[in-house]
Amino acid sequence: MTRMDIELNPPDGITGFPLGMPAEAVKAAAAALGEIKVQDEEAPDFFHPMKVLALHPQFEISFTLPDGRSLASAEVWIPRPGPEEITVRFRGIDVFRTPARQLLEQLAAMGLTVLDEKYYAYVPGLSLGFTRVAGHEVPLDTDGEPLYFQAVLTGPADYYDYKLTD
Repeated sequence: MTRMDIELNPPDGITGFPLGMPAEAVKAAAAALGEIKVQDEEAPDFFHPMKVLALHPQFEISFTLPDGRSLASAEVWIPRPGPEEITVRFRGIDVFRTPARQLLEQLAAMGLTVLDEKYYAYVPGLSLGFTRVAGHEVPLDTDGEPLYFQAVLTGPADYYDYKLTD
């Protein structure tokens, strides 16, 4: 069994994909993970940013390049079972194998600001954004929501700061 480790390193990016990475380099590195799909490459705008979707047989990563030139955020989706052992970590914590509520408690214990909005959670200042929304059957927690986060986004330091004023 082969291993793949993805480290979340906000606000700097994720393993192999630093924020600010040029579009052509994002496409080339994403292609090394599997098939890629590129959306809105020709005329990105606020409502239709350029996206590079890396489609690995066991997971997806969506890279957003609002200006069409450089990487602004990366969203990693929960790996599915398969031949590779895939782990996504933040400061040593396995993001997709740690129950969602426990993960948020661990982040808060690190002194991070954690905003829990039931289906979504945010760590402004770094920035990390999590979702528990699932489009398929998954194990549920006692609150009726998915036991594990289904996706995590990392962006620039101020990406979720607007949440602090809500």
